[in-house]
Amino acid sequence: MADEAATPQINPADAPSYSLMGQYIRDLSFENPGAPGSVMLGGQNPNFAVGINVGVKKQADDLYAVEINITAKAEREAQVLFNVELAYGGLFRLKNIPEASLPPLLMIECPRMLFPFARHVLAQTVQLGGFPPLMMEPVDFNQLYIQNLKSLQSQQAANGQPA
Repeated sequence: MADEAATPQINPADAPSYSLMGQYIRDLSFENPGAPGSVMLGGQNPNFAVGINVGVKKQADDLYAVEINITAKAEREAQVLFNVELAYGGLFRLKNIPEASLPPLLMIECPRMLFPFARHVLAQTVQLGGFPPLMMEPVDFNQLYIQNLKSLQSQQAANGQPA
C-alpha cells in the first residue's frame, strides 16, 4: 500500500483558476458620414481596414480588466462609408496563477473568451448603421501576443534597453 503522506493533497481553494466576472462596452463609436447616400450606393465592394489590440489593467489583487479594442473602416473610391471603434472588456478574477503564467492568460485566453461577444456587437452596430454586418474572422490571440512581444523587444533594443 502506498504511503498516504507521500501523496501531496491539494486544497481546491489553492488550485489555480480564473473566471469571467462580467462584460462591458467601455466605448462604442460609429460614424456613417455619407448617410443616407452611402447606404444607397451600389458598385464595387468596399475596402476594409480592421485593427485589433488587447489591453489589460489590474483593478485589485486578483481582478483584471481585459479589453479588446477593435477599429474598422470601410471605404469605396476614397470615400469613407463607415468607421467604427469598439472597446469591449471583461473583468476577470484570477486566483493562484503563477506570475509567469499571467501575461499569456491575460493577453491570449481572456481575449479569446471575449472575442465572440465583441464581434457580435461590431456586426450588429454596422448592420444598424445600414450596411451588411461586418463579420470578423476569428483572431489568433496567441499570434497577436507574439507579435506584440517582438515589437516591444525591438523597441527596447532600439532604445538600448535590455530585453
